Amino acid sequence: ENPARWRGHLDKLLPRHKRSTLPFPALPAEQVPALLHKLDRMANPAARACELLILTATRSGEVCGARWEEFDLEGRVWTIPAQRMKAKRTHRVPLTEAMLEVLEQVRGNHRDFVFLNARRTGPLPGNALRRVLDAAGAENCVPHGFRSTFRTWAAEQTNHPREVCEMALAHTLESKVEAAYNRGDLLDKRRALMEEWSAFLGTFEREVVFKALSVSEPAGGE
Repeated sequence: ENPARWRGHLDKLLPRHKRSTLPFPALPAEQVPALLHKLDRMANPAARACELLILTATRSGEVCGARWEEFDLEGRVWTIPAQRMKAKRTHRVPLTEAMLEVLEQVRGNHRDFVFLNARRTGPLPGNALRRVLDAAGAENCVPHGFRSTFRTWAAEQTNHPREVCEMALAHTLESKVEAAYNRGDLLDKRRALMEEWSAFLGTFEREVVFKALSVSEPAGGE
């Protein structure tokens, strides 16, 4: 046997190496509504996909590979199958009015895929989201960073329990005992959280637009 073999030998004798994790570049929550306003003015599938990614706090692959069969628009639920999830567990996303508005803009473009690539032959590639963020002037963040933005906002500006916020991100509970007993997905409680997130983004956006119009008004208000 190889004395330098790692698996089943040295991995039992030596301490495990911990990988250092660096946070993804992310925007503060207060800057996201202005970005959404810019994206709303861009007429392409990548902009719509980026809007849905921000509103749902999901991952790039989950949004870009979204299929219409996953959406129950009447019941307002997006069910992402296990094979498309990082943790390989089915994840339900409660749909808010803002999310439905984004989906309505791309309905009818393809019978299977929600967001199409430029050739209209398949789903949108993940790097398209990064490109559209650059085009919108958000070069200092990455698509995955919006999950961090959402989680920080939920912790600092809401009273929703930690487990509700974590399940909104499809994170598994750290405690295996807790996970074993808590097998629900808290959909109704997460719906309230996502409604609050959408309201925060929508309200702030209107304020940004209002301020922009006020600055451009001529003296005397004429």
